[in-house]
Amino acid sequence: MKKMGMWIGLLAALIIFIAANIFYNKIDELTGSDTMSNKKTMIEMSGEFGDYNAEESIDDPAHDPSIFKADDTYYVVSTGIARETDNPGGIYIRKSEESIGGPWEAIGEIPVPEWAKKYQVGHLWAPHVVEKDGVFYMYYAVSVFGTNNSAIGVSKTETPGDLNSWEDLGTVVTSGPGVSYNAIDPMVFEADGTWWMVFGSHFGGIVLQELDNMTELTGEVYTIASRQSTTAHNAIEGPTIFERDGYFYLITSWDQCCNGVDSTYKVAVGRAESVTGPYVDPDGEELLNGGGEVILETYENQIGPGGQDILEEDGTYYMVYHYYDGDADGVIRMQIREINFNNDWPSFK
Repeated sequence: MKKMGMWIGLLAALIIFIAANIFYNKIDELTGSDTMSNKKTMIEMSGEFGDYNAEESIDDPAHDPSIFKADDTYYVVSTGIARETDNPGGIYIRKSEESIGGPWEAIGEIPVPEWAKKYQVGHLWAPHVVEKDGVFYMYYAVSVFGTNNSAIGVSKTETPGDLNSWEDLGTVVTSGPGVSYNAIDPMVFEADGTWWMVFGSHFGGIVLQELDNMTELTGEVYTIASRQSTTAHNAIEGPTIFERDGYFYLITSWDQCCNGVDSTYKVAVGRAESVTGPYVDPDGEELLNGGGEVILETYENQIGPGGQDILEEDGTYYMVYHYYDGDADGVIRMQIREINFNNDWPSFK
């Protein structure tokens, strides 16, 4: 009888343990708690994935990373090194020949086109690369910070790892006083045989327009997301759109970047059944009216995550983003995470 009682006690304890785990996992899903371990979706990074040390002349920029793959090599392009306006930093590029986590190797910067220097900027911003018919097109922003005196340019190559092979094709779109949007943060994608560019920021929100010949915008300009009604400065930028299982997902960066460990950047999402919208969050609130669900924000030493891009590989979706390292006085680094989907919504739990 004593043995039977012992086994009954052990069985009861096991049932309680299982029930408790189910309960707390459910609470995690409902509240967004990190007890399921936010780290599970993180890819272990190695090599050169962002660093800065003025005393040792190290400047390895990883702001606004965009990831793509050519043959068996992963590449990431990012905002250039900030320098004087007469010698602005070109788009920076790095590669990994082994895995998506690295080891990453910094290659260097792509030369800045002469037309971009007329904007008197310290560096080129927020690139994005797509491939069409064996040609890689890189879109990037040239902008005076805090204004919409901006332009989006494009370069192309068949050999992305060769810095001098990139041929600049000039501007795709410009903005300035009197224009309702800001021509920065470009992202290009294909949907149902049509190429699109999504771009924009605090000035007028996020806009979408059809892209012709990979170099010219055409047709109606669709405004698809804005926080004008919910924030003082319409704090939204860095759009990325990707398609999965009948939905188009719009991922954006919210709030303040570029302020080191005081940055409040975070990543939010909405989705639509049509590429032009309307995009809504899980509560049905339209992104045009300030809706959106935050899916990533400051976590441990990764402060102000944002400036994101998406890569799909063999049915798995990855997001690369920059953050300010709280353990290193705000050094900008990049991180890659695998995206999970819960009820067709992106998640990092």
